[in-house]
Amino acid sequence: MSRMYDLMEPKVIDDDMLKLAVMEQGPQEEAGQLAKQEGILFKDVLSLQLDFQNILRIDNLWQFENLQKLQLNNNIIERIEGLENLIHLIWLDLSFNNIETIEGLDTLVNLEDLSLFNNRISRIDSLDSLVKLQVLSLGNNQISNLMNLIYLRRFKCLRTLSLSGNPITEAEEYKMFIHAYLPDLVYLDFRRIDEQVKELAKIKHQFSIDELKHRENVMELRAEEEKAKKDMLEEHKLAFIEYLNGSFLFDSMYADDTEGNKLSYLPGVNELLEVYKDKFVIICLNIFEYGLKQQEKRKIELDTFNECMLEAIHENQEQGKFKIAKFEEKHMLNLSAIREETDLPTIEKKIVECSEDINELFNVLMTLEMQLVEQLEETINIFERNIIDLVGIFIENVQGLMAQCRDLENHHHEKLLEISINTLEKILKGELDEDLPDSVRALFVDKDTIVNAVGASHDIHLLKIDNREDELVTGINTWCTHLVDKIHRDEITRNRKRVKEINQYTDHMQSELDNLEFGDIID
Repeated sequence: MSRMYDLMEPKVIDDDMLKLAVMEQGPQEEAGQLAKQEGILFKDVLSLQLDFQNILRIDNLWQFENLQKLQLNNNIIERIEGLENLIHLIWLDLSFNNIETIEGLDTLVNLEDLSLFNNRISRIDSLDSLVKLQVLSLGNNQISNLMNLIYLRRFKCLRTLSLSGNPITEAEEYKMFIHAYLPDLVYLDFRRIDEQVKELAKIKHQFSIDELKHRENVMELRAEEEKAKKDMLEEHKLAFIEYLNGSFLFDSMYADDTEGNKLSYLPGVNELLEVYKDKFVIICLNIFEYGLKQQEKRKIELDTFNECMLEAIHENQEQGKFKIAKFEEKHMLNLSAIREETDLPTIEKKIVECSEDINELFNVLMTLEMQLVEQLEETINIFERNIIDLVGIFIENVQGLMAQCRDLENHHHEKLLEISINTLEKILKGELDEDLPDSVRALFVDKDTIVNAVGASHDIHLLKIDNREDELVTGINTWCTHLVDKIHRDEITRNRKRVKEINQYTDHMQSELDNLEFGDIID
């Protein structure tokens, strides 16, 4: 079914093969044009043919980051790999190889046409991320399970499917099954699907399809719910208050607290824990709600800042365009006058005047840029102070609320210690009526043992609270620092780019003038 190893040495894709392949595509192709230049820019190649090369392994294609069409057919490739960087790929041909498993396609989210014709594939799977897939060729493989085709229902854009040459096509129900379960297909095995036949297939499999649709709807609803939860969690993380909208922090305090869990069996501790948990969760919810409000304030502050920056830049650009337009209008008239002038001294005088106009434009544009730099720097400094103040207030209030959590824990610790000491005294006097597990009774050997157990539980709880507070404070401080640093870097980059543009423009104007002057002198 697949190409066998022949007398040629199996190959791996290397730079020499890639350069040769790019050049052989010819000057009519963009890749061919690039190949004629000094140093081939693989990143600009859109189409690449590597068929009939005896390639055993796919490698070294990461440089073709903008590739849209790739032909790897008629080789001896055994695994689909090395394609993860080709995220712009639309068309991929891996037909006539020795591939057994569909894999390595997860990042190819733009792929529309995939050919795996004439390989050794026995199962259709691992195509989930190819949401734009329209054409799929799997003919001449080893696919034998008819139910495996239901997997293709998830590809809403799939219109053309080829499975001819597989054991599956020998089943009596093959075509009717596909017509019923893949109703959006237009072509099957190179033939257009008849709408009447499709309708008959739908009627024949109606009951099974209805059941399948119900399961799919349930799964889709679950997926949507999971996505909503994930999106909400991301919003909470942006506010640095994730998992504070419930008992998560409290539960985590007892997750690794062996001694505390044992002590919960003591008389009166369950009631104490319930009161403690309720109060603790209320404080966490206060932190959560406060965090959301502060996040909204930070967002408004950032949006306002960005609007001010864009408005200032736009206004400055409009002033620059106006100055350039006035200059170009005058400059074109002067150039026309120079070309028509025959008196050399007059020509030289006008050229000097044009050169002065260029210098004046340069000074005007640079002055505008310096004014903008000062304006933006002031805006950035105001924003920096505001955002640092917002972050500082947020941290201060959160630390106050976290201190309340610690106070609750300290109070709970005192009460628990009191109950534990009383229980110890009852055990020693033989007055304890309640039955306690052996692991719990083992703690009540003497006062030091029980005090150490209660203290260990207390330390774990305080550590959890401290760690969550440190995580929040570190997170928002890091965010603030990175944000402010990025704003300053972006402004420096913008300024350098603008200065470069001004220099390039005025240098070009001066160069044109110099060339004109040079030609006139020669004449």
